[in-house]
Amino acid sequence: MSSQTPLINGTRHSWASIEIEILGRTVQGVTAISYSETQNKENIYGAGKYPVARGRGNYEATASVTLLGFEVDAIQRAVGAQKHLSDIETFDIVVAYLPDGQDALVTHTLRNCEFKDNKREMSQGDSSVSVALELIVSHIDWI
Repeated sequence: MSSQTPLINGTRHSWASIEIEILGRTVQGVTAISYSETQNKENIYGAGKYPVARGRGNYEATASVTLLGFEVDAIQRAVGAQKHLSDIETFDIVVAYLPDGQDALVTHTLRNCEFKDNKREMSQGDSSVSVALELIVSHIDWI
Protein backbone atom coordinates (compact mmCIF):
# COMPACT_ATOMS: atom_id res chain seq x y z
CA MET A 1 0.00 0.00 0.00
CA SER A 2 1.17 3.47 -0.82
CA SER A 3 1.54 5.87 2.07
CA GLN A 4 0.57 8.79 -0.14
CA THR A 5 -3.01 9.99 -0.35
CA PRO A 6 -4.17 10.52 -3.94
CA LEU A 7 -4.70 14.12 -4.94
CA ILE A 8 -8.42 14.56 -5.50
CA ASN A 9 -9.49 17.41 -7.82
CA GLY A 10 -5.91 18.67 -7.74
CA THR A 11 -3.42 19.76 -10.33
CA ARG A 12 -0.33 17.95 -11.49
CA HIS A 13 1.33 19.24 -14.66
CA SER A 14 -0.09 22.25 -16.40
CA TRP A 15 1.09 24.70 -19.01
CA ALA A 16 1.44 27.34 -16.27
CA SER A 17 4.14 25.26 -14.54
CA ILE A 18 6.38 24.88 -17.62
CA GLU A 19 9.57 26.87 -18.22
CA ILE A 20 11.33 26.57 -21.56
CA GLU A 21 14.91 27.66 -22.15
CA ILE A 22 16.10 28.29 -25.70
CA LEU A 23 19.60 29.54 -26.52
CA GLY A 24 20.38 30.03 -22.84
CA ARG A 25 17.38 32.15 -21.85
CA THR A 26 13.95 31.41 -20.47
CA VAL A 27 11.43 32.16 -23.20
CA GLN A 28 8.21 33.89 -22.16
CA GLY A 29 6.59 34.02 -25.60
CA VAL A 30 6.26 30.30 -26.24
CA THR A 31 2.74 29.06 -26.95
CA ALA A 32 3.43 25.40 -27.80
CA ILE A 33 6.17 22.82 -27.86
CA SER A 34 6.04 19.29 -29.16
CA TYR A 35 8.71 16.62 -29.04
CA SER A 36 8.85 12.86 -29.43
CA GLU A 37 11.15 9.99 -30.16
CA THR A 38 10.78 6.73 -32.01
CA GLN A 39 12.91 3.62 -32.14
CA ASN A 40 12.54 1.57 -35.31
CA LYS A 41 11.89 -2.05 -34.31
CA GLU A 42 10.90 -5.02 -36.39
CA ASN A 43 10.39 -8.70 -35.93
CA ILE A 44 12.94 -11.04 -37.51
CA TYR A 45 11.58 -14.29 -38.89
CA GLY A 46 13.23 -17.65 -39.27
CA ALA A 47 11.67 -21.09 -39.29
CA GLY A 48 7.97 -21.14 -38.49
CA LYS A 49 5.38 -18.41 -38.47
CA TYR A 50 6.49 -16.57 -35.34
CA PRO A 51 9.40 -14.16 -34.97
CA VAL A 52 12.62 -15.65 -33.69
CA ALA A 53 14.19 -12.32 -32.74
CA ARG A 54 13.65 -8.60 -32.87
CA GLY A 55 15.89 -6.10 -34.62
CA ARG A 56 16.39 -2.44 -33.83
CA GLY A 57 17.03 0.20 -36.43
CA ASN A 58 17.50 3.94 -36.27
CA TYR A 59 16.41 6.18 -33.43
CA GLU A 60 14.70 9.43 -34.41
CA ALA A 61 13.73 12.45 -32.35
CA THR A 62 11.43 15.16 -33.69
CA ALA A 63 10.39 18.51 -32.26
CA SER A 64 8.67 21.78 -33.02
CA VAL A 65 8.09 24.96 -31.09
CA THR A 66 5.60 27.79 -31.55
CA LEU A 67 6.83 31.20 -30.47
CA LEU A 68 5.23 34.60 -30.50
CA GLY A 69 6.66 36.77 -33.23
CA PHE A 70 8.58 39.05 -30.85
CA GLU A 71 10.54 36.06 -29.53
CA VAL A 72 11.55 34.98 -33.03
CA ASP A 73 12.56 38.57 -33.81
CA ALA A 74 14.65 38.67 -30.59
CA ILE A 75 16.42 35.44 -31.54
CA GLN A 76 17.06 36.82 -35.02
CA ARG A 77 18.54 40.04 -33.58
CA ALA A 78 20.67 38.12 -31.06
CA VAL A 79 22.38 36.09 -33.79
CA GLY A 80 22.85 38.99 -36.16
CA ALA A 81 20.74 40.53 -38.88
CA GLN A 82 22.69 38.74 -41.63
CA LYS A 83 21.96 35.24 -40.32
CA HIS A 84 18.96 33.07 -40.99
CA LEU A 85 17.44 31.06 -38.15
CA SER A 86 18.59 27.92 -39.94
CA ASP A 87 22.20 29.21 -39.72
CA ILE A 88 22.24 29.21 -35.91
CA GLU A 89 24.61 26.59 -34.56
CA THR A 90 23.24 23.70 -32.51
CA PHE A 91 21.68 24.45 -29.14
CA ASP A 92 19.76 22.60 -26.46
CA ILE A 93 16.18 23.32 -25.42
CA VAL A 94 15.34 22.63 -21.78
CA VAL A 95 11.73 22.03 -20.79
CA ALA A 96 11.25 21.99 -17.02
CA TYR A 97 8.21 21.89 -14.80
CA LEU A 98 7.46 21.40 -11.14
CA PRO A 99 4.18 19.58 -10.66
CA ASP A 100 1.98 21.32 -8.10
CA GLY A 101 2.54 19.93 -4.64
CA GLN A 102 5.73 18.17 -5.67
CA ASP A 103 9.36 18.94 -4.95
CA ALA A 104 10.90 16.92 -7.80
CA LEU A 105 11.58 19.07 -10.85
CA VAL A 106 10.94 17.26 -14.14
CA THR A 107 13.40 18.21 -16.88
CA HIS A 108 13.49 17.16 -20.54
CA THR A 109 16.39 18.29 -22.71
CA LEU A 110 16.15 18.37 -26.48
CA ARG A 111 19.75 17.95 -27.60
CA ASN A 112 21.57 19.51 -30.53
CA CYS A 113 18.61 21.43 -31.92
CA GLU A 114 18.60 23.51 -35.06
CA PHE A 115 15.80 25.48 -36.66
CA LYS A 116 14.76 24.04 -40.01
CA ASP A 117 12.56 26.89 -41.19
CA ASN A 118 11.45 30.46 -40.58
CA LYS A 119 8.01 31.51 -41.68
CA ARG A 120 5.16 33.81 -40.77
CA GLU A 121 1.47 33.21 -41.21
CA MET A 122 -0.95 35.97 -40.29
CA SER A 123 -4.66 36.37 -40.88
CA GLN A 124 -7.20 39.11 -40.50
CA GLY A 125 -8.48 39.18 -36.94
CA ASP A 126 -5.35 37.70 -35.37
CA SER A 127 -4.60 39.29 -32.01
CA SER A 128 -0.99 38.05 -32.01
CA VAL A 129 1.58 36.63 -34.40
CA SER A 130 2.54 33.02 -33.68
CA VAL A 131 5.42 31.37 -35.50
CA ALA A 132 5.52 27.57 -35.72
CA LEU A 133 9.10 26.38 -36.19
CA GLU A 134 10.21 22.87 -37.02
CA LEU A 135 13.40 21.65 -35.36
CA ILE A 136 15.93 18.98 -36.10
CA VAL A 137 17.03 17.23 -32.89
CA SER A 138 19.69 14.58 -32.27
CA HIS A 139 18.07 13.04 -29.18
CA ILE A 140 16.02 13.74 -26.07
CA ASP A 141 17.12 13.32 -22.48
CA TRP A 142 13.92 12.62 -20.55
CA ILE A 143 15.40 13.23 -17.08
